[in-house]
Amino acid sequence: MDDVSWHRSVIVLGSTGSIGTQGLDVIARHPDRFEVTALAAGGSHIALLAEQAARFHARHVAVFRESAADELRDALAALGVSDIDVAAGPQAVIDVASLGADVVLNGITGSIGLEPSIAALRAGSQLALANKESVVAGGHLLFDSQVRAGQINPVDSEHSAIWQSLRSGTHNEVERLVVTASGGPFRGRTRAELTHVTPREALHHPTWNMGPVVTINSSTLMNKGLEVIEASRLFDIPPQRIAVTVHPQSIVHSMVEFRDGATICQASPPDMRLPIALGLSAPDRLPNIARPCDWTTATQWTFEPLDDEAFPAVELARHCLAASEKHTAVLNAANEQAVHAFLDGRLPYLGITDTVRETLDELDAELRGAPLFESVEEMSRLEQTARRLADDLIDRQS
Repeated sequence: MDDVSWHRSVIVLGSTGSIGTQGLDVIARHPDRFEVTALAAGGSHIALLAEQAARFHARHVAVFRESAADELRDALAALGVSDIDVAAGPQAVIDVASLGADVVLNGITGSIGLEPSIAALRAGSQLALANKESVVAGGHLLFDSQVRAGQINPVDSEHSAIWQSLRSGTHNEVERLVVTASGGPFRGRTRAELTHVTPREALHHPTWNMGPVVTINSSTLMNKGLEVIEASRLFDIPPQRIAVTVHPQSIVHSMVEFRDGATICQASPPDMRLPIALGLSAPDRLPNIARPCDWTTATQWTFEPLDDEAFPAVELARHCLAASEKHTAVLNAANEQAVHAFLDGRLPYLGITDTVRETLDELDAELRGAPLFESVEEMSRLEQTARRLADDLIDRQS
């Protein structure tokens, strides 16, 4: 029987997205452990947000889209709920993150998740972080805001796997980190064979069910490049000691190789509820989260080298990581613009990574000044510059 020895208040950011809905599913399975005090979402799914707020008795709800506030109040009223504080706009989301819950689960997509991450850390909350852009784009802005060691619980499956495996040794004993990649829907194809890929093909991931931007990033392996950046910064390991291997079965979620030759991995069938749950409950593990591997059935795990010619995004990300945090912010911003252009039919598939590289090349001289951001505002301005330049490059190709 599970011994209920702790109870935590939780704020869920991005509650209507993939991470948020699965996080609330974990919480619903353990009502004796968790209390949802606040929710925040972008505003695309108001009915769902209202249902979540009513079901979990949240006291505060924030919606990023300012025009959605009245719509949300109407949806809550239709459910017979009138005692929830509703606020709207980017600052409202930051304010909710800073309310001081025991744990803040940040499942927001994009660099708009950085300021809520910083707010949660400054409020003293444990940050269950699924918003990789906080690390990739924010760099030291995120880590300088920490008020205690170990305040960030990684929620991405790869970084959670590394985090779990690191329990087997000290930082000084680590030889390298090994990040696994499913290979996406185009594993095994040459660069030439990717020329005419369509959005429909790229959105068909063989393993994971994710949002469109993350799914396209998985197909180009840009997601793996971003994860190398994130792993280096989260675990203080230089990029040359982080390897990427293609593991199509997606059972081994990442590994840590120690200096004596031992390699420790975390293995489980693909289910994001497992790293989400650990992000909420660490250092304890909760029962009734995800099914384990079936060791009674014959199974084969394979590992393959990454094809850098067909999928150059990982090497591009390594270059940016070695250069500066400003380079990684431009990488992320330009990639988001290129992915949206591909999904809109304005850019060919191979043009995604090519546009990112061209954006970095055009801004290289500017980026080689002061390597660190002085503020979130400076980061935002550089991102806007990168997005505009990427859009110009895309328009020229069109």
